[in-house]
Amino acid sequence: MVKVIASSVRKGNVLDVDGKLYVVLTAANFHPGKGTPVTQVDMRRISDGVKVSERYRTTEQVERAYVEDSDHTFLYEDGEGYHFMNPANYDQLVMTSDDIGDQKVFLQDGMTVTLSIHEGLAIAIQLPRHVTLEIVETEPVTKGQTASSSYKPAILSNGVRTLVPPHIVANTRVVIATEDNSYVERAKD
Repeated sequence: MVKVIASSVRKGNVLDVDGKLYVVLTAANFHPGKGTPVTQVDMRRISDGVKVSERYRTTEQVERAYVEDSDHTFLYEDGEGYHFMNPANYDQLVMTSDDIGDQKVFLQDGMTVTLSIHEGLAIAIQLPRHVTLEIVETEPVTKGQTASSSYKPAILSNGVRTLVPPHIVANTRVVIATEDNSYVERAKD
């Protein structure tokens, strides 16, 4: 086990809390005007899927479990789960929908992801920071809407809703940040 400060914990990390393994779903640092800065960590216990929310002082030590992170290629999804292959040795791993969580909407055939493996089981997934998707539906451009901060709602090809700049129209390919579903830029392809 490796001890790290709580403020360095990120989504997808695996923590050892009281001898049980937890995968981090979200981690946010709060710095109030008065008082001690804290890190709010939402986690899921790997053994039974129970979700837990913990608060640590940002300088407090937490234990990161030893997991092997390796790149895998997403193959397909079926009734059994989501199938991934290690391109180095062609070993295949299966993850359940619960293990992947809300990130499953961004999985694309052939996508390279990082799987955290503990004792031969895939317990956490880290997607690429950005994915390229197509805009399926968006509102038409409103004339005179020139303010750069005015974004309009759009629906992506995977069904996720996001906000895009006014000049983006349907059938445009855009780059989306997987962490918060936010628009990054128009795709270069």
